[in-house]
Amino acid sequence: MCLSSLTTSPCSASSTDSSSLSAGASKRNDMMENNLQDLSSEDMLVAKNSMPEDDPNGNTLHDAREIRWGPQHAGAKLLASQYTKEKRFQEIISIILCIIFMIYNFFFICRYFDVRNCYLIIPSALLGILTADLASGIVHWCADTWGSVDMPFIGRNFLRPFREHHIDPTSITRHDFVETNGDNFAVTVPYLLYMAYKFTYWNDTDIRKIYNFEVYMFLLAIFVSMTNQFHKWSHTYFGLPSYIVFLQRYHVILPRRHHRLHHVVPHDTYFCITTGWLNWPLEMIKFWPWLESIVETYTGAKPRSDDFAWAQKTEKVHCY
Repeated sequence: MCLSSLTTSPCSASSTDSSSLSAGASKRNDMMENNLQDLSSEDMLVAKNSMPEDDPNGNTLHDAREIRWGPQHAGAKLLASQYTKEKRFQEIISIILCIIFMIYNFFFICRYFDVRNCYLIIPSALLGILTADLASGIVHWCADTWGSVDMPFIGRNFLRPFREHHIDPTSITRHDFVETNGDNFAVTVPYLLYMAYKFTYWNDTDIRKIYNFEVYMFLLAIFVSMTNQFHKWSHTYFGLPSYIVFLQRYHVILPRRHHRLHHVVPHDTYFCITTGWLNWPLEMIKFWPWLESIVETYTGAKPRSDDFAWAQKTEKVHCY
């Protein structure tokens, strides 16, 4: 008989079980080391220090009594249990409103389209995608690095999914469309509403003056809305449509292999998750460490302290 409880110490087991587990773990580690010899140093870093994404439980290469990732991790189970009905209702309303305003505004985007302005429209659209990628990185960095799940309102509603995702990365693949995308859709609703107001009440002359900017904002809104869906696909290793795999392969949206680098502990790199286009240049200029040093200097807060605390929660198994 086994009873489980949250604690921060490892479990005890019989010497026979321990020796069997040790032998099995040693054998698996030897196999992993042999397989890693043919990989690049980047691949080795990912394989040794992040959850194997082709295993939804994430513990096949590790001792089952030392759960490092996955849905059986004690912290992951507690965080998942904090998803509330009220939160889901907010997500459903946000998605409905966003889709309504998207369709309404798209009608006017098409109505005022002028092929003679393509030389401005296309750069505006690309800039919107780049802005969405940068915004995803900044929001992702803020939520991963600072704050606590215990903070009023924002903690449980907005920081909780980020903590859960690091200790159970494939949890996002088990979330439905609403839970995956609700918050991102909500972010776009205020400006989409304002855009709809302008298209409805402004005259044609004024609308044409701001048309390129609205194209920029519309593409920004679309890619912000879809960011977490792209993120979900980057963790989905089975059953993706061929066109999604094609877009990932050619880095139109966030590729799977590219995003794996973020999931190497301590999760302090490659934060952009819309397309991931800006990850390389931001890493080259050490953008995130620079920001963290500024925040830590002026606030005294330690980056990722709450994230680390949740990762340290383990599950002790008492055997009788």
